Order: sequence, then structure tokens, then C-alpha cells
Amino acid sequence: MPPIMKTIAAGDVHVGPSSPLTIIAGPCAAESRQLCFDLAGTLRDACAALGFGYVFKASFDKANRTSLAGARGAGMETALSWFAEVKTELGVPVTTDIHAPDQAAPAAAVVDILQIPAFLCRQTDLLVAAASTGAIVNVKKGQFLSPAEMVNVVAKLEGAATQGNVSFGGAMLTERGTFFGYNRLVNDFVGLGDMMEFGWPVCFDVTHSTQQPGGQGSSSGGRPERAPLLACAAVAAGVQALFIETHPDPPSAMSDAATMLPISETLELLPRLAALRDAMGG
Repeated sequence: MPPIMKTIAAGDVHVGPSSPLTIIAGPCAAESRQLCFDLAGTLRDACAALGFGYVFKASFDKANRTSLAGARGAGMETALSWFAEVKTELGVPVTTDIHAPDQAAPAAAVVDILQIPAFLCRQTDLLVAAASTGAIVNVKKGQFLSPAEMVNVVAKLEGAATQGNVSFGGAMLTERGTFFGYNRLVNDFVGLGDMMEFGWPVCFDVTHSTQQPGGQGSSSGGRPERAPLLACAAVAAGVQALFIETHPDPPSAMSDAATMLPISETLELLPRLAALRDAMGG
């Protein structure tokens, strides 16, 4: 018998089998304090009106850009100060991604959920450092891994917390597509169900799943018009959270301009997801 799925708590937001759907959303990069506040406030209010949990997301460093010339972001110190203000002034939990073990502790001192990028999901030192902070750790499934292999990621996180004798905030696993041929990702919904049996909540990355890696030569392309289709499919599959990158004007964004949803479209999508969730009795 698979283990019973646990519930994790990021501030006042609970993510689990009996909790409301959680929306993890924000810009790809923390481009400015104002952008963070504008999107966090808008999404917080929209999610509250629909009964969804909400977690603000933004990256302080885009360390895996296709090109060396790609913009990296505001940097950890500056962006973490913005995230701290978002938490305090808007009252929402925050998540951000880390790329090196020494980033885990300072990030966890501010944010509620540490995100492990897909390309780094097997990096033992990074996973151990993240779990040892006691924060929730959300690991994106690598595009090169089968869903079944993510059970080993869970074992690393749980083992690190046990060995470090820390109160582990919990894990979350995120599906964001698997490589299929050139410049193409596909989602394995059978595997999504398999990951739900590992004992921790499962999130679906709506916008990165539409990505065409390296599809524009020196940058990645995307099919953001398919994001609503994938979001609805994931909600119907019973995921506990959705990850959505959104921006007021994606073409002008610092990163992931080809995949982010305009905030206007995100706000139109959320009621559709609420209706679908309600129809399922969730």
C-alpha cells in the first residue's frame, strides 16, 4: 500500500489531499520590487476570492539560461529583501529557487518553500542543504528522469532531515515535462499519478510544461496558448498545486518571455480552474 499523502503548511496555506488547490504564481525573475508587489497582491486577492491557497514565486537568479548573455536577475540579497517585504506587507508565503548548497540557509531564513530546479534535482549536496534548513522543499522533476525515479529524491530529503535531526517542513514534487525529441517537452499523466503515491503533495508546472528548450537558438521558445489546456488536465488529474509563471507583459520580461502567461490571461484562467475543481467535489 502506498503511504498516505501528507499535508504541508507554508504559512497559512496548506497543501495536501484535503486542502484547497494551491496556486504558486509570479514572474519568472524578480525584476523589481514593484513587479513583485503588484503581481503578489493581484494574485493573492484573486486566489482568495476563489478559495485557493496562494504562494508567491519569483527567482533571484536565473542560473540556467541558455545563453551566457541572458539576464540573471536582481541577485540573492536584493531579491530576498523584496520577498521579506512581500511576506510581511501582503501576508503571503513565498518560494524561490536555489542553485547551490550555500544559498539554502539564507533563502530559507526568508522564504517558506525552497525550490530545486529540474536540472539539479539529483544533486545530493543541494537536496541535503535544503532539507537541513527545515523548510519545505519543492523539487521539480528533471526532464531526464522518469516519475518513478523521484522516489529517490524523496528518500534523500527525508534521510537528510533525519540525519540532521531537524524538523522537516516537508516535500513537494513538481511535474514540468520530459524531453521528447528536439526542443519539445511532454507531460506524463500516468507518472503524475505515480508520484502522488510517494507520500507528499504533487504540483504541476503549467507554463514550463509548454516550453520548447533552446527552441529559439540562444533562448527557449514556448507554446503558452496551451497552458490553460494543461492546467485543466492537471486539476482533473487531482494535483494539489499548480505552478504558473505570469507577467504583465511577457514579451518585455527578463526571462521566460516565450512561456509566461500575461497576468490578464492568468486571471481569466483561475475561475475556470475553480469551476473544474468544484465539479470534481474538491
